Amino acid sequence: MGVISLQDALRKAEEEGLDLIEVAPNAKPPVARIVELGKFRYLEEKRQQKEKRGSKSGDTKEIRLSPFIAEHDLENRLARINEFLKERNKVRLVVRFKGREMGSKQFGYNLLGKVKSRIETGINIDMEPKFLGRNLMMVVSPSNKIKVERQEVKEDTK
Repeated sequence: MGVISLQDALRKAEEEGLDLIEVAPNAKPPVARIVELGKFRYLEEKRQQKEKRGSKSGDTKEIRLSPFIAEHDLENRLARINEFLKERNKVRLVVRFKGREMGSKQFGYNLLGKVKSRIETGINIDMEPKFLGRNLMMVVSPSNKIKVERQEVKEDTK
């Protein structure tokens, strides 16, 4: 409709039996639409839900280990950890101690050190290894270096 006065806009909205909704109040001049309020709210909610679906906040995945884990089992867990990090998820590593294993806490620290050294490069350690009850926990997340590498690859393909 172009630029019209507030009174004209209100009159037109009333004639059509609709509502005058200000869409962009900070614009010069302010932008308004003549629409049914319920329909407008419904469409706004749908748009916001679609935006939420598009953006993924990194989930926290948990990998459980035992202090005396076999080498092959450790290799499988390392593969899963690397998958999670490539998907931009945080990973919580939990070494669970049972019974007499509590007397061998150093094995847990050694295991997490081994895992840290064998994970692909480009990680941040969000929480250093720390005992919480019978569990030794450490949280790692992907660093921004991976993100930069992906952007460079995308630019090359264009």
